[in-house]
Amino acid sequence: MDQPVPRVPVPRVIATDAARTTIRGLVERHGPVMFHQSGGCCDGSSPMCYPAGEFRTGAQDVRLGEVEGAPVFIGAAQHALWAHTQLVIDVVPGRGAGFSLEAPDGVRFLSRGHVFTEAERASLAPLGY
Repeated sequence: MDQPVPRVPVPRVIATDAARTTIRGLVERHGPVMFHQSGGCCDGSSPMCYPAGEFRTGAQDVRLGEVEGAPVFIGAAQHALWAHTQLVIDVVPGRGAGFSLEAPDGVRFLSRGHVFTEAERASLAPLGY
C-alpha cells in the first residue's frame, strides 16, 4: 500500500541565488547576520541586513523564517498586509540609503514578492520556522 507523501512546508521567505551568495560573504566577514523587513517608505522598505543581535526585535515583529541561516523578521503591521505573499530577498547593483551590511559592497538587498497560490497557502510553514 502506498504511503502518503508528507507535504514540505512552503517557506514564507526565500532568497535568490545572488542574494544567498551575498549573505554567505557577509557572514564570512561579519559573523551571523539577521534581516528585518520594515514597512517604511523608499529604502526604509528594503530588507535590512545587520549583525545578529544588533537590531532589537520585539512583540511588534514577526519571524518569517530563515535564509542561509539568517533569521528574517518583518513588522507585524507589514506582515498583516503581506501575509498572502512570499517574501523573496534579492540583491541588485547600487547603494541603498541605509545601514545594511551589504552597502559598502556596492549592492543592496531588494524585496520581491510571490503571491501564494491556494495550494501553497494550505502548506505554509508556521511563522518562525
